Amino acid sequence: MRVLTWNLFHGRSVPGAGRDLEPDVAALVAGWTWDVALLQEVPPWWGPGLARASGASARTALTARNALLPLRERLGRRFPDVMKSSGGANTILVRGQAITAHERAVLRWWPERRVVHAVRTADGAWWGNLHAQVHSEERALTDLRTAARELLGWGGADGRLVLGGDTNVRKPIAPGFVHLGGNDVDHLLARGWRRIGARKLDAGALSDHAPVLFEIAPGQSRPSRRASASSSCGTGRL
Repeated sequence: MRVLTWNLFHGRSVPGAGRDLEPDVAALVAGWTWDVALLQEVPPWWGPGLARASGASARTALTARNALLPLRERLGRRFPDVMKSSGGANTILVRGQAITAHERAVLRWWPERRVVHAVRTADGAWWGNLHAQVHSEERALTDLRTAARELLGWGGADGRLVLGGDTNVRKPIAPGFVHLGGNDVDHLLARGWRRIGARKLDAGALSDHAPVLFEIAPGQSRPSRRASASSSCGTGRL
């Protein structure tokens, strides 16, 4: 299985492009080879278009700053670099399998709303997506622990579970999960999966995060007690 994680920077580029970048992002995501894509800071109105372009099914969970959403969409499409983070969502895309369940839970309401959401695919695996709180490692790690607990509740202790996204820490730790790697603050953790490989993808000027593509396979992901600390507290490198 190939799993993509990418923070879309609320649909902006660096430097700003001054226009709606949904067609550019959709074309890029559609052109990469993946089975599940975990996307954060997605403009809430982008989900259907990304799914169509990629030949995928999509599930979206709203995060923060979504009051008067139709107005935010009009302004966000016309003036994305002025609106910046106006309107937030996380989106999961799945190719090649049906989505048989979708769950979500609020991780925190303050200082802004953060959520974890997850889908179950037809093979029984669960795929969780989160964007943890920024500017506080303690809060980010709390969000990660809460997200892991929710995912374990949905998928079961014996389930094949993946939890990925923008963790906002470079050494993510989640009880019951093993760190499979990442880049900067974008990581993948899992239970019942092993890592085969991972690499950064080239997104040009799109976003301020690099997309990371993992290849994983079912297998033992629970290390020994000694290995657990090392695997869970990785360096943040691929």
